Amino acid sequence: EIERVYSFVRDSYLFDLAVRVKNTTTHPLQGTAELHQTNLPFGEITNANRFLFMGPSMYMNGELEEYKSKVLENGALTVQGAMDWAAYGDRYFMGAIIPEAGRAAGMVMQQQGDLVQMRVAGSLDTLQPGEEKVYHYRIFYGPKKLSLLQDIGHNLDRSVNFGWFDVIAKPTLWLLNALHGVFKNYGIAIILVTVVFKIIFWPITHKGMKSMKNMQKLQPKMVKIKEKYKNDSAKMNQEVMNLYRTYKVNPLGGCLPMLLQIPVFFALYKVLLQSIELRHAPFMLWIGDLSAPDRLWIGFDIPYLGGIPVLTLLMGASMFLQQKMTPTTADPTQAKIMMFLPVIFTFMFLNFASGLVLYWFVNNLLAIFQQQVINRQKS
Repeated sequence: EIERVYSFVRDSYLFDLAVRVKNTTTHPLQGTAELHQTNLPFGEITNANRFLFMGPSMYMNGELEEYKSKVLENGALTVQGAMDWAAYGDRYFMGAIIPEAGRAAGMVMQQQGDLVQMRVAGSLDTLQPGEEKVYHYRIFYGPKKLSLLQDIGHNLDRSVNFGWFDVIAKPTLWLLNALHGVFKNYGIAIILVTVVFKIIFWPITHKGMKSMKNMQKLQPKMVKIKEKYKNDSAKMNQEVMNLYRTYKVNPLGGCLPMLLQIPVFFALYKVLLQSIELRHAPFMLWIGDLSAPDRLWIGFDIPYLGGIPVLTLLMGASMFLQQKMTPTTADPTQAKIMMFLPVIFTFMFLNFASGLVLYWFVNNLLAIFQQQVINRQKS
């Protein structure tokens, strides 16, 4: 005899399930309690965005495990261990089974036609005649909102996974949410987060910009060295390095600020891409969704674009202005490459989330201000 009792709470994404099993026979029964969940086919989700994980996952033995479609190509997969929860999630939502502590022994995943089935299994139990047992589960169907999942507990918040950039992305999301709580606008929150990051990196960026300015001053001397030792590359490189040491210039110093921004950029990219908090979050004027590309509708479709990417064009223009203010190199080829970078970045950013473009645009404006400060300083 099997009885299922569902307990719901108003305005909650969480409900309880109690499964009562009673042996009504005259002999012992042995078996394993399993709870099944059937989900969307892999084919409908894996092609949506290759940077997003969508599919079955679990928190087992203190670690998050995520399973891609290829793991089920050769049949069912059984995973055993101490499991906190098993879930099937997409970009913004998830359905999770939370078994009673210590009762789940593992999970079985398999494809059934076009669907994916998950079976949360307990340990082997024996019921004597007339004996009954109750298996308790908590079920969550709702958004992958970090603060909500943290309040629920059971390590559900670990399902919000930003990969390698988790250590930067989660504090960034927390800061965005905190600022949004004050200003009620995620666009303003992104601008203020950009300012915070700029303040943090200001000393290193300042040093890098000064290094580039000093490199520019050494260009005439470097030209003379290259002309003098044009037939002896080893001697030329030695003299160039001596020049750097004499004037205490790091040739790679100008690259450091850009390199430091890369993890922050990708962390914010991941936050904007998969955080439900920023889904459909408006900024101002034509920017109605910071998680979508920036487009200004002008009454008709522009081929391949739809509307005018105003913010992206402003970002490209700010980057061009920044390049014009940055000390140039004596190498004409390298100088041309640097001048083409704003064009390349503008095309790259056309389909990026407008929140990410906003971050880069504000960062460029702050970099222009910082370059102005350095250019006005006396040598």
